[in-house]
Amino acid sequence: MDGSPLSPDILVWIGPVPISRAVVTTWVIMGVLAAVLTATLRLARPGSGLATALEILVTTLSGQIRVILGRDPRPFLPLLGSLFIFIVLANLAAVFPGATPPTAHVETPAALALIVFLSVHFYGIQAKGLRGYLRHYLEPNPFLLPLNVLSEPTRTFSLMIRLFGNMMSHEFVIAIVVFLAGLLLPIPFLLLGVLIGIIQAYIFTVLATVYIGAAVGAVDA
Repeated sequence: MDGSPLSPDILVWIGPVPISRAVVTTWVIMGVLAAVLTATLRLARPGSGLATALEILVTTLSGQIRVILGRDPRPFLPLLGSLFIFIVLANLAAVFPGATPPTAHVETPAALALIVFLSVHFYGIQAKGLRGYLRHYLEPNPFLLPLNVLSEPTRTFSLMIRLFGNMMSHEFVIAIVVFLAGLLLPIPFLLLGVLIGIIQAYIFTVLATVYIGAAVGAVDA
């Protein structure tokens, strides 16, 4: 059905491959992140405003990860920091005309949740070894093995639906308000959307950190 979040807005076809507006927005976000990171590494000088802003961001993210995991955050910072920054920018894409938040379309939250799912097992095996990691599915009682195994795809699905549902509903509300009230009234809703986008990115990243912490034994499952 046209207009459905499950039916992407196709902008162009490259041969038999459809390219949706959400995919183009994702590419733009990735390009902006790559360009900003390259420029930051080249131009940021110690003590400059750019270097200070980058240091505050890294320090804040590291502190949050350390609080949850209770251990050195550096091995987990590249993944979790990238997730947070990307999701923030993806959620805020609605502010820009012609862009659509990739997280309001189910394929992007699904891909992000899959990344978390694979990362949980990667860090768990890295920390405990394959045998030690698989043993945790038998805890605290071997009879709970089916439930412990089922919890893996269930929480991944929940992670995806939480982000997708919140961003999709926000897009619907904005569209309805614009239709009923014109272009000026939705401005407060856009400002609220900025806050919602940041909060949803924070929640997603915190949950990913908790899942990884449970896999490596830093927090209770």
